[in-house]
Amino acid sequence: MSFSSILFIFIFLPVMLVIYYVAPRFLKNGVLLLGSLVFYAWGDPVYVILLLLSVLFNYFSGLDIARKQGKKRARMRSMLFAVCVNLLILGFFKYYGFLTESLNRILPFDIPVWELAAPLGISYFTFQALSYIWDVYRGMAPVQTGVLKLGLYLAMFPQITSGPIVKYRDIAPQIEQREESLGKFGQGIMIFVVGLSKKLLLANTLGQVHTYVAGLSPDQVSVLTAWVGCLAYTFQIYFDFGGYSDMARGIGKMFGFELPRNFDYPYLSKSVTEFWRRWHMSLGQWFRDYVYIPMGGNRVSVPRHLLNLLTVWFLTGLWHGAGWNFIVWGLYYGVVLILEKYLYGRFLEKLPEGVRIVYNMLLVMAGWVLFFSPDLSGALAWLGRMAGIGAAGIVDSRAVYLLKTNWLFWAAAIVGSTPVVKRMYLLFAQDGKRTRPVAGALILAGLFFLCIAYLVTESYQPFLYVQF
Repeated sequence: MSFSSILFIFIFLPVMLVIYYVAPRFLKNGVLLLGSLVFYAWGDPVYVILLLLSVLFNYFSGLDIARKQGKKRARMRSMLFAVCVNLLILGFFKYYGFLTESLNRILPFDIPVWELAAPLGISYFTFQALSYIWDVYRGMAPVQTGVLKLGLYLAMFPQITSGPIVKYRDIAPQIEQREESLGKFGQGIMIFVVGLSKKLLLANTLGQVHTYVAGLSPDQVSVLTAWVGCLAYTFQIYFDFGGYSDMARGIGKMFGFELPRNFDYPYLSKSVTEFWRRWHMSLGQWFRDYVYIPMGGNRVSVPRHLLNLLTVWFLTGLWHGAGWNFIVWGLYYGVVLILEKYLYGRFLEKLPEGVRIVYNMLLVMAGWVLFFSPDLSGALAWLGRMAGIGAAGIVDSRAVYLLKTNWLFWAAAIVGSTPVVKRMYLLFAQDGKRTRPVAGALILAGLFFLCIAYLVTESYQPFLYVQF
């Protein structure tokens, strides 16, 4: 079930809200957990058993770690066992096929490759389980003695399929006690509608441009066409994933939760280092807190720091997908971040702001080619055409047509990548005049109507990050 579906918007979400608000306080977490399991089972009915087993395993692992307070080695063994089991489950379902296919290329015999569909959201609920185990082990959060509460943390439907990744120590107080209010509910609706608009009106439309360019034969792709296709994906993935994150935050607010922001206008970054502080922030913070800092962070020798950065970015690439292009994508960013820190970062800071933004966008777009290509050879071919190697000319009528016929969406995407629209809306809707909030509500209602019209007339397009 997708957030951007008629079924979710008009049936599942309203029914969940009614039952949740009618239920007494002591039943609200149970209602939300049950609804989350129904939501998960709708898309992955078999793997809901795996999700429940993960909840039970991590629940008892947390109790075991807490019970061994004062026994350092025993606690560490319990923690490492829980971490290894979580990672083995993730590795089996997500990387088994990739690993066996890679081994078959070098071994003199073939290992059978089973077709396994990765459980929905396994990367997200596994990382949240690891957060729980680590926070309990380090004493950053008390052990959860209520299995239903831990189940809600791991399975909460607003963020189980595509995040944001919530650290246990941050969300545990809200699971125990939170406040719902009319104001928070209204904010949730506003954030949800904005996210829905990003997904349906911008991401899906510009995604069709990218899909069209990706489907052309190499002799039909000029330099400009290759750039247009890459730019379309650059906006598509931002508004798709950013839209999902907004919807997750909005739904969370409707139920009284405060989920973290996942994006902070990343395409305005003036360096790649800054970009990764603004893009998928919950994932970056997870790797920082649970991998980078435990490895020593930057408080080590330079060679060790280089190793720490490359390790984190290798794992970041691998987390996104089981393929060499994702691994190279992660290492690509690791190398760029090292170069910015140790080679030309100070020079970069002296350049005009506009030049730095262009610099960041060029490197990010090159990274997206590695990300969206089916394999490394396809990525290199696309990058080559962007540079004029193997391209069918510099400019062609096809590229001009794609730019002209979608000019409104290109303009909306550019403006929507900045805080301009948000500032204008807040200035217009919250200036103290009684008519302005009404007008703001009408604007949101208009966006919602356009989204529903899109859903009725266009084919279903799933969220990109669900596959990761």
